[in-house]
Amino acid sequence: MFKKKDGTFSVGKVIAFTLVLLVIVVALLNCFVVIPAGDTGVVVTMGKISDIVLQEGLHFKNPVQQVVRIDNHINKLEVSTQAFSKDLQTVTAVLAVNYRVDKSMSHHVYKNVGLSYEEVMVVPAVHEVLKAVVAQYTASTLVSDRSMVSIQLDENIKSKLSGAGIVVEDLNIIDWDFSDEYIAAIEQKQVAEQNLIRAETEKSQKLVQAQAEAEATLIEANAQAEKLLIEAESQAEYNTKLSETLSAELIEYMTVEKWDGKLPQVQSGSSSPLIGIDLDKTGE
Repeated sequence: MFKKKDGTFSVGKVIAFTLVLLVIVVALLNCFVVIPAGDTGVVVTMGKISDIVLQEGLHFKNPVQQVVRIDNHINKLEVSTQAFSKDLQTVTAVLAVNYRVDKSMSHHVYKNVGLSYEEVMVVPAVHEVLKAVVAQYTASTLVSDRSMVSIQLDENIKSKLSGAGIVVEDLNIIDWDFSDEYIAAIEQKQVAEQNLIRAETEKSQKLVQAQAEAEATLIEANAQAEKLLIEAESQAEYNTKLSETLSAELIEYMTVEKWDGKLPQVQSGSSSPLIGIDLDKTGE
């Protein structure tokens, strides 16, 4: 086939055959495309983007078609941006966004923004959502309710990008930063609040101590009064029992027992010589 009549090879024919074979091989190879795991393929035919998205694996395609690979892995993006709070404080924030391209919408993303979807769609959306959310809160609330603000940012960014073919897996606030003047004001406020709490605590402790002392005094007074009452009741009971047991004979006997043998100096019509005797001295 490639030999001349004289038996030698035709170099031109060999080269031509090789070129044709090479073209055929390249054409055949160009009819197949391999999509790696985690990627999808967008088919472009003569500049027209097809709605068909090739999933991972080996695929046959028309040699005139081009397949653009779209990375559908989760990408981590850090965005530094500024916004103004409700009380007009400047807030500098660093946000971490984990996102990916929705496999079923790879062709939509490529058709609308190409491969620069992070710069064209994701970053501007993060800036916009942050400004809108931060404007709803005061600076102090942004600090105290950081977790709630983070949740709202996450929900809003997901809602904004989901229709564009971008799936936001997670959003976190890495850092909040405020002006030096505001930070100084916050520190002064915290010191004032701590001093107020300390003063209220000391006042409460003094009040509790005063109440305890008053209760102790009242308990002691009640105990003393009860003691005196018991003594008085006991004395009264004794006097009652004593008066019930005394008789004229017993009184006269007790009088005699206390008499020192001396007659009274003055008698005024009494028949008893014992009248006027000092009973307290008889016992001496």
